[in-house]
Amino acid sequence: MIYHILAVGDVVGEPGLTHLERSLRPLKKLKGIHFTVVNGENAAGVGILPDQVDRLYQAGADVVTLGNHTFGKGQILRRLEEDPYLLRPANYTGRAPGRGYGVYDCGHIQIAVMSLIGRCGLDFNADNPFATAHRLLAGERPRFTLVDFHAEATSEKLAMAYYLDGRVSALWGTHTHVPTADEQILPKGTGYQTDLGMTGAVVSVLGIRPEQSIENFLGGVPGRYQPAEGPCKLQGTVFSLDSDTGLCVAVERVDIR
Repeated sequence: MIYHILAVGDVVGEPGLTHLERSLRPLKKLKGIHFTVVNGENAAGVGILPDQVDRLYQAGADVVTLGNHTFGKGQILRRLEEDPYLLRPANYTGRAPGRGYGVYDCGHIQIAVMSLIGRCGLDFNADNPFATAHRLLAGERPRFTLVDFHAEATSEKLAMAYYLDGRVSALWGTHTHVPTADEQILPKGTGYQTDLGMTGAVVSVLGIRPEQSIENFLGGVPGRYQPAEGPCKLQGTVFSLDSDTGLCVAVERVDIR
């Protein structure tokens, strides 16, 4: 049997969250999606609030992954400990609340989801993501394993994909909010894309009001970043996985406006 897995790029602010609520279930129905992973770390701009996690689930997310803004809102700390479907990067220090790996039922099969954060350009004192991934994959694991690698450097994401090729079903990058045109199946069968893109305002700089980003680059004081308004897009990727092998047989980018 072929299972269709949808990975959705970083949801940015209220405009992105509202667009996801409007668009995700119709997209899942159209593509015959069995399981959905949404990166929600920018739902509150910087971080995510507990009620926004609930809204992502209600919109159709099965698992919500986070990244460098995991702890941007202190209200989420207790939820990280209590909610097995909310994942922060697994290679954060063991002193950090929450978990970065989970195994979930999907009909007659189980799916593991792993969240990792890169270290190139993201100085969060994280453990080595390659060593963390290797440790989490040791021993018995489900047929399907999915990885959200929240990283800045495209080289780090691609290196991780080749390192895990054949050991995981699909690996995608998040964080840079711009979709890459390199969706592919790697030589040993892992589905891959360097970055999914984002879910947020079309006329924006990574989901933020352009004038604020411009002011920042001009050396001014942009103030607290605000999500841009206006028409939005939902960007992500569908990975089609073979239940016999646990590997990927097709990869398709999606962009819903």
